[in-house]
Amino acid sequence: MGDVTGGCLCGQLRYRASGKPEFAGYCCCADCRKASGSGFIPFMGFRADRIEVVGRSKQVRSTSFRGTESVRSICPDCGSLVFGGEYGKDAMHTVYAGSLDDPSQFEPRDVIFARDRPDWVRLPPGLNVFETMPD
Repeated sequence: MGDVTGGCLCGQLRYRASGKPEFAGYCCCADCRKASGSGFIPFMGFRADRIEVVGRSKQVRSTSFRGTESVRSICPDCGSLVFGGEYGKDAMHTVYAGSLDDPSQFEPRDVIFARDRPDWVRLPPGLNVFETMPD
C-alpha cells in the first residue's frame, strides 16, 4: 500500500499517511455512533511519525471507555470528522475511512465495541470481533 490520503468535505483539512496502517476496523461504541451519525466509525490507525496533517482542525473531546480523554479532530469550516487524536501531541492517530480519497484503501480487520453495535449494522464476515476495546 502506498500513501493514504484524505481530508474533509471542503478540502481545507488534509492528511497523508505512509505505509500500511497498524490496525483497521469498525468502532461501534456509542460515542463513535453519535459522533458520526452512523452505526459505527470505520478507522485506520497510524503512528504519528507516519502521518502529516495540513490545515486547521478543531478538537472535540469526550471521556473514553477507559476513562481517558478521547479526541476527535474535525474541520472547523465544514464540520467533517477527519481523524482521531491531536496532531503534534499524540503518538497515534486514527484516520476515519470515510475521509479517504481512495476508499478502496480501507481493509478492515477488527470490530471493536461489538456489544454496542445496532442490530441494523451488518458487518463483513471474517473480522476479529471484540466486545469492547481489546488490550
